[in-house]
Amino acid sequence: MTDVIHPSHPLGVSRPDLAVADLPEPEEVFHVSRLGPVELFKYAVGPSLIALGISIGSGEWLLGPQAVGQYGFVGVGWVILVSAVLQTFYNVECSRYVMATGEVPVVGWGRVPPGFRIWVPLSVFIVIFAFIAGGWAASAGQGVYALVHGEIAPAGAEEPRLWAIALLVLVFAITAAARRISRVLELANWVMISAILVGLLLIDLFVVPFGIWWEAIRGFVTPAAPPAGITATQLGGLAGFTALASGLNWYVMGHYRDKGYGMGYRAGFLAGMRGPRKELLASGVTFPDDRPNAARWRRWYRLLLIDMWGVFFIGALLGMLLPTILMARAVELSGRRPTQADVPTFVATVMGAEYGRAMFVGALVLGVLILFSTQLGIFEAMVRVTTDAAHATSPRLRALVEGDPRRFYYPFMIGLLVVIAVVLHLALPVSLVQWSANMSNLGALIYPFLLMYLNSKLPRPARPRWWHYVVLVLNFLFFGFFFVNFIADFVGDPLVTFG
Repeated sequence: MTDVIHPSHPLGVSRPDLAVADLPEPEEVFHVSRLGPVELFKYAVGPSLIALGISIGSGEWLLGPQAVGQYGFVGVGWVILVSAVLQTFYNVECSRYVMATGEVPVVGWGRVPPGFRIWVPLSVFIVIFAFIAGGWAASAGQGVYALVHGEIAPAGAEEPRLWAIALLVLVFAITAAARRISRVLELANWVMISAILVGLLLIDLFVVPFGIWWEAIRGFVTPAAPPAGITATQLGGLAGFTALASGLNWYVMGHYRDKGYGMGYRAGFLAGMRGPRKELLASGVTFPDDRPNAARWRRWYRLLLIDMWGVFFIGALLGMLLPTILMARAVELSGRRPTQADVPTFVATVMGAEYGRAMFVGALVLGVLILFSTQLGIFEAMVRVTTDAAHATSPRLRALVEGDPRRFYYPFMIGLLVVIAVVLHLALPVSLVQWSANMSNLGALIYPFLLMYLNSKLPRPARPRWWHYVVLVLNFLFFGFFFVNFIADFVGDPLVTFG
């Protein structure tokens, strides 16, 4: 298809107008003659897997099982389901902007009044501040220690932190070895998520009675008040890290640009050290409002819905269901409940005592995979968001790196690794994860409204329908409540207690 260049498209303030070109056909992007079911899952599915790799992690292996282990399914499961539904809608709306403009969200926020000098640095700060605590890394380190030594680490042990740092170095190595960073993350998550879900399903079928399965499913679909004794901070952490990271989910949706979805194909991608020197546009590209492009947009939007609802949403629910019922069985077998200190290895310890060392090792391996997939996605995403923001907004930086964002990406990743290595020593892993999850809820007070502004100004075929705005407001109300309560609890008394 020959590209037709059109006049530019103004969008928002303080950023250059979007260039205008035709949307590509999916077959052009994925280099296939026809996009059937096999080609769909071979080539088009991908960004949802990176998001799912982060999703099936701290919330699903730590906060969800801890809450269920302490308080049961009723009241907790309902929060999980509502959170997953709202977050998947939110993910679709964030990705809508990426597909329609080729700009990642952190760059798009700079188009919202008063402009990029406020929103871009603030957004980078919020993402790093939310995740730099490193609970996801510390928990993975605890799992590796138990796998190596055959026992959980003693309180305050240094070796689990060293393992956590070693896993951060492994993330650096994986991205450095890539030709296209997003693609290697997809492939790694295909392997890890498949192993995690199949492994958990087999263990659950073997050890979890039907009664617990039914209680969990009933808890997911039964509206109920939160259980007595649970704090709103715990519940907010669970809500924030169910599915992904509530109001901060946008920090992962930029992978749709690198995958080539919609106008992302025109904008470029972040290459790895082995990849070609690839130009990454500093400003986005959108499409003309005409009938051929509207038809292509509908095709891309259907692919997005399949990726998000068919892969991410279903995977996120399974990723929460399977570990939580295993935790419920572990609580039933042991007669005790997990604590913040032992929740990363609680299931493995109990199952090992009941079913032998093979079960202990198997549960630990799954736990390490779950937490490392989170570590891989979060660590890379912090670097990616900062790189995209700096590259798009600083002509001086673009000149310094000679238009090659890798020259910023990898040095920044090394610097961030050093900082996280220091922060890891400050608190228990689950305490750090709860902090990150509640900080993610802060994003729900801000970004749904920025997203409504941006998406309302897209070419008409790409604009949301009225009820999409309603769902974004529901995100604000649901997750925003938990953040406000978290701050009230932090400085004094919580707004709500459950008795």
